[in-house]
Amino acid sequence: MRIFLAGASGVLGRRLVPRLVAEGHEVVGMTRSPDKVELLMGLGAEPVVCDVFDAAALARVVADARPDVVLHELTDLPDDAALIASRPGANARMRREGTRNLIAAARAAGVERFLAQSVAWTLPGDGAAAVAELEELTLAIGGVVLRYGQFYGAGTYHPTPPESPRVAIDVAAAQTVAALSAPSGVVTIVDDEPATS
Repeated sequence: MRIFLAGASGVLGRRLVPRLVAEGHEVVGMTRSPDKVELLMGLGAEPVVCDVFDAAALARVVADARPDVVLHELTDLPDDAALIASRPGANARMRREGTRNLIAAARAAGVERFLAQSVAWTLPGDGAAAVAELEELTLAIGGVVLRYGQFYGAGTYHPTPPESPRVAIDVAAAQTVAALSAPSGVVTIVDDEPATS
């Protein structure tokens, strides 16, 4: 398949691209940072630079990519977990506005398969409402919600396993590839076998 991976240069995206390529898929990897273009090329993706909050530009790059699947792995989190509190609302905006823009771009391009990153635990406050909105938007178009446990391993916030729900970052990548063929619904990706509902 031809896959448009939004968030291709993130901690999970960097592991997804080579796995997808190894499975025979063509990957168009979106990043908002021009500095990540060479990284994505090295991983085997066809890079595109776009900000998900620029809806018109996003619609163009998705249409130009002609994907069979849009895979939404975007987050807006700092590299240092200690800085999350200093950026209130950034990731909630990504889940709301970013998801709406990606869905609109996918639908305008005629893409029928849409998968989106969610979490397998309950966030506090507005974070929980943003997660619920992302999931509702995704399921309303027949998409697949990927509820990940807390990532751990090299390059994540947790070098060693945190409390449950959790998932090793490489396991998360492998299970995401497997979920590409999942029917519409929720797929929970944690250290145990993934559960579909």
